[in-house]
Amino acid sequence: MHRWHKLGRIFDPQDVRGRAWLKEFAQAPATLLFDDRLRVYFSCRPPADADGQYASRSAWVDLDRRDLTRVLGVAGQPILPLGELGCFDEFGTYPVTVARDGARIVAYYAGWTRCQSVPFNTAIGMAWSDDGGDHFVKAGPGPVLGYSPDEPFVISGPKLRRWDGIWHLFYIAGRKWLLDDGRPEPIYRIRMATSTDGITWAKAGRDLIPACRGENEAQASPDVFRGRKRFHMFFCHRHGTDYRNHARGYRIGYAHSTDLLNWTRDDACAGLDVSAEGWDSEMVSYPHVFELDGNIYMLYLGNQVGRWGFGLARLDGELD
Repeated sequence: MHRWHKLGRIFDPQDVRGRAWLKEFAQAPATLLFDDRLRVYFSCRPPADADGQYASRSAWVDLDRRDLTRVLGVAGQPILPLGELGCFDEFGTYPVTVARDGARIVAYYAGWTRCQSVPFNTAIGMAWSDDGGDHFVKAGPGPVLGYSPDEPFVISGPKLRRWDGIWHLFYIAGRKWLLDDGRPEPIYRIRMATSTDGITWAKAGRDLIPACRGENEAQASPDVFRGRKRFHMFFCHRHGTDYRNHARGYRIGYAHSTDLLNWTRDDACAGLDVSAEGWDSEMVSYPHVFELDGNIYMLYLGNQVGRWGFGLARLDGELD
């Protein structure tokens, strides 16, 4: 079993002032390392509009590399503009994942559009930055990874990795919508695609992680870390309905693999659960695992899927 030592909540978006577009939520943290700082990209929201609708944006916060609890700065504006009228990302960019590609920084993000019979749909877009990751330019107005016959909706949750010259994109794909007291709720599972150029992707075409909460389990945030002996995936999962509570809400799961396609799920080894009280006492979700200066850390969300920011935990020992 992995053992994580919680270091507390290190960023609360509601402490940020002077940014109307960054009112609350710091969702789906993803890191980019610099010499003196650790940049954490996240997604946030302005206040809801008159109809109660949100439009997610993405930003970053810089943490002191020598003291990850110390905030150095926050983005002054969103890293990406919203899409034009009718585009797949007209109403949101959430979540985002980043990686270095030579001097350029590439990003993949889920773009949100609104629907009539269900609240939303998503597909995955690509962007890049040539100014050190402060701002990003979209590859185009459409997605690079969208719907297909066996992945009909909600293509989201991208996590980008590059191993041995091959790009790997772990993501989620919708399976069905359930009506929960008249409210549509999406069910999605973890998938993977590979690419040599980052533009054209070959989908694996299979669910990677078996369900443990019944056929209507929803899985998200498939974060894969390459160890010395095998690959480790930390992800989150919830019940399909009535999940905005302690009993049925998000928890962090774990699986391991030697080939990235066949995974052994063992949630008991995840090693990080809800706290007895406080900001992460109801749920924990959207894990991101990274190595820094000889230690392995996890960023994760707490109650209401990151409404009050994200926390940090340090691994005791090794993953392998």
